[in-house]
Amino acid sequence: MKALVKSRPQAGLWLEEVPEPRPGANEVLIRVRKTGICGTDLHLYNWDDWARRNLQTPRIVGHEFVGEIVELGPGVTGYAVGDRVTAEGHVTCGLCRNCRAGKRHLCERAAGIGGGRDGAFAEYLAVPAFNLWPLHPDIPDEMAAILDPFGNAVHAVFAFPVATEDVLVTGAGPIGLMSAAVCRHLGARRVVVTDVSDYRLALAAKLGATRAVNVARTPLEEAMRELGMSNGFDVGLEMSGSAEAFRQMLAAMYHGGGVALLGFLPTGTGIDWDRVIFKGLTLKGIYGREMFETWHRMSQLLRSGLDIAPVVTHRFPAEDFEQAFETVRSGQCGKVILEWA
Repeated sequence: MKALVKSRPQAGLWLEEVPEPRPGANEVLIRVRKTGICGTDLHLYNWDDWARRNLQTPRIVGHEFVGEIVELGPGVTGYAVGDRVTAEGHVTCGLCRNCRAGKRHLCERAAGIGGGRDGAFAEYLAVPAFNLWPLHPDIPDEMAAILDPFGNAVHAVFAFPVATEDVLVTGAGPIGLMSAAVCRHLGARRVVVTDVSDYRLALAAKLGATRAVNVARTPLEEAMRELGMSNGFDVGLEMSGSAEAFRQMLAAMYHGGGVALLGFLPTGTGIDWDRVIFKGLTLKGIYGREMFETWHRMSQLLRSGLDIAPVVTHRFPAEDFEQAFETVRSGQCGKVILEWA
């Protein structure tokens, strides 16, 4: 089969012919239809410091996908050949304290699809049946292919109540964009999105942001005054991984507010603890998706009318992966899809 492989420890990915995987006990084999390119995949492509610390080569990468089951391994029940599915990307141990307590998203031994085990940038993928998420016919393939990052957005948004509240989203990457759309769908009063990319801020406006602010030109405080905000934001969703954006968020939060942190902030990022302590802020780190409550929530959000389709801006055949990754690297895009079948 064809697969995108990180076959050696240097920048790049390589489309190679590799053996088709076989499903083991309690696993299924999936014929992949579409995959989404994640920011993590770009780190692996670039072979930056984070990638060098977190991946051993060779490895088939990719973890956002949709496909159909073509073979059941021994012991699999509840699924059939032909079922359309995606899957939770973290394969958990089931034995550690958090797994046994029903907090599998915090499993200390989790192996990521496309990281700790071979991934979805391939014609076929073998995954544990436990990780599967069956797809309702209402959810089209393109949306199904990006449920993994959409789940990051939903997990973050549900960290604090957003209905009737003023929400600040720092970072208009795909997850930040989807977060803004979810907040508006859930009844947030104002949703302000900040970034330095006019392209992505235009997408934020299309996805329902009350105000999309290019903070390279317009101070956040000015935008708040124009909106008539006499207080700060009740909820902050930090999606940028920018230390400066995080500092701006802490300054703009209202007393007693909550901040969900999903962006990977640089090592050594300083925090003005006076703002956290004297404002009584709650900071919560967000990792992955809650298994499987987040999956239920995102499926129901999409089925209840939430439209995140504008976040997908580019589509490429898998053979054109180099062009696809260049598009992601440019930043002039939302979500980029690779088509395998």
